[in-house]
Amino acid sequence: MILKNGTVYDDSFEPVKTDIAVEGEKIAKLAPGQAGEGFDLTGMTVIPGMIDMHIHGCGGADAGDATPEALEAMSQCLVQRGVTSFCPTSMTLSFEELTKIFANIDEQKDKVGGAYIQGINMEGPYIAMSKKGAQNALYVRNPDKEEFKKLYDECNGAIRIVDIAPECEGAEEFIKEVQPYCPVSTAHTAAGYDEACKAIEWGVRHTTHLYNAQSGLTHRAPGVVGAVFDNAEKYGVRAELICDGFHIHPAALRIAFRQLGEDNSVIVSDSMRAAGHTDGEYDLGGQTVYVKDGKALLADGTIAASTSNLYEELKNVISFGIPFKQAVKSVTINPAKAIRVDDKTGSIKEGKYADLLVLDKDLNIKLVVVKGEVKVNRL
Repeated sequence: MILKNGTVYDDSFEPVKTDIAVEGEKIAKLAPGQAGEGFDLTGMTVIPGMIDMHIHGCGGADAGDATPEALEAMSQCLVQRGVTSFCPTSMTLSFEELTKIFANIDEQKDKVGGAYIQGINMEGPYIAMSKKGAQNALYVRNPDKEEFKKLYDECNGAIRIVDIAPECEGAEEFIKEVQPYCPVSTAHTAAGYDEACKAIEWGVRHTTHLYNAQSGLTHRAPGVVGAVFDNAEKYGVRAELICDGFHIHPAALRIAFRQLGEDNSVIVSDSMRAAGHTDGEYDLGGQTVYVKDGKALLADGTIAASTSNLYEELKNVISFGIPFKQAVKSVTINPAKAIRVDDKTGSIKEGKYADLLVLDKDLNIKLVVVKGEVKVNRL
């Protein structure tokens, strides 16, 4: 299959006029003037397929359902919105429940028919009670490297990233032991600036949903946000941003994108099962969530995940003034690097998976290709 005459954001993330030859699952050649059957993309833009590394659910389904049907529903919902791969994300639950959820994800990761599964994002339970947000307080506990290793081994190493609050007992030992084989992220934390900096020194290179469920930036207490901004360039610390315009004010998003730089910003949905669905009452990690006008809240008003998706967020940040190149990297190569799969996907390069998203001049989705197979065709 040849994708002809498009404006391609290749591995440099600069626009070039070229053709893309796809053979099997991979990109075989990038060069203009290639002959063969395929699609004429004159006037269109080709970017890598988007990667949602933090998503609990969508389309009425949730990773916590622990069923093949739920993951398939998520996979199909996502691919229609230009996402070619994702990390089903867990909540704060018991060891037994997490084992069940992870086994299902591991079993189904090569079987879903839309966007494919990269692996598991383990958001809980090693978090701070004071910053639990919509996580279930019954199962909040300190980082436990032995428990984590059991979970990791039982799902055949399918966990792609794990969250902890670095001020909790056992955090230093956990980070130093786990980070070499599985990325560790700072999340749901009451840590101050100094504690967050120590976590970075210990090896943490990622922060979950920046600004949300963590200490913010003020002039005398820079907090986790200040630690991330202060160390992003020096250590290559990446940070997730929920860009639905509700979780974070557009001005705060612009500040974050500038401070992080184009290689360290990561857009995530952090969406729940209501995404791509309807308003109403939903379950999230054993708690009731009320969705009205697309905003998901607990009964006490706590924000509980989002109902957005990466495609809408990509358009949002562009409208907020974020440069197109940084916006695209934030939904493609940056999350790929965060979960250590950038050798396989995340950019348009010969030898990588043909995970591709074709947009028209108005950013409408026209074609979605997943591992060389056309999944969405609106040409």
